[in-house]
Amino acid sequence: MRFVDAATTAHHLAFDALIAALRSAFVTGCEVPLRHTHLIADATGAGPPAGTVLLMPAWRPGGRLGLKTVSIFPANRARGQAALHSVYTLFDASTGLPLAQLDGDQITSRRTAAASALAASFLAREDASRLLVVGTGRVARLMAQAMRAVRPIVQVEVWGRNAASAHALAEELAEQGFDACAAPDLPAAVARAHIVSCATLANEPLVRGAWLAAGTHLDLVGSFKPDMRETDAECFARCHVFCDTEEALAKSGDVLHAIGEGAFSADAQQGTLAQLCRGERNGRRSAHERTLFKSVGTALEDLAAAELVFDALPLVGDANRSVC
Repeated sequence: MRFVDAATTAHHLAFDALIAALRSAFVTGCEVPLRHTHLIADATGAGPPAGTVLLMPAWRPGGRLGLKTVSIFPANRARGQAALHSVYTLFDASTGLPLAQLDGDQITSRRTAAASALAASFLAREDASRLLVVGTGRVARLMAQAMRAVRPIVQVEVWGRNAASAHALAEELAEQGFDACAAPDLPAAVARAHIVSCATLANEPLVRGAWLAAGTHLDLVGSFKPDMRETDAECFARCHVFCDTEEALAKSGDVLHAIGEGAFSADAQQGTLAQLCRGERNGRRSAHERTLFKSVGTALEDLAAAELVFDALPLVGDANRSVC
């Protein structure tokens, strides 16, 4: 088995290629069981869970099998550490032979941003040039690059709870060629944006539906658990809603709260990302329509990303490939 470091993993996940690989994977499909979720108690056993562990398998019979192990420990942010870590292992699905262990953090963050961009290619206005990024973490840092692969993004505003982090990310994006700045006023920034992309670990609504201008596309990456939430129910009431998979309807706090408050129903969902990619559902229908994409992540995306990396590595021996 080969070990692929973070730099090599990222190098082979350029957004143009990754978005195309995800689109192909959603068209062809693969076996994706429901993820396993396990809560990890804190040291005392008396407080709230210290973290969550996710196990996300996917495979194509006769092809490859992948398993991602994800650990999410929100308190890490107060320690100056990343809240999410992951490892990805790729196997031969015919023999079970381990092929490679890849940097799961790079796979997770880049495929997540790429999935948002893939959805935006169907749901955002074709002339969308103004992006608001809500959040300053690992996925948020990639969102402008990913969206620029599908839409003519020029202006980027960044909002974060920590103003210094928002300014730092804006400076980083400016160095990448964007007209970027930190947004001190979140409602005003939402109202200006053509695309609003939320990539946070929030447990309370940040974005309000009343702030969304006509024609806005709202991209929601956080809220992959029932106790997480980035928006109010009005966002779902005012938008045509698409999800990455049907699993979002049962997993996302954003969706569950909107259903519970009577602002949305499962029947109101316009379609999934696979249905958009296969041409089974229409995307944006007018320049004034408000659209919403809710993702919770799927192991199909991880497998597509891991195979993209693995197949790009130079051959070594028989089935294995080199790294670094």
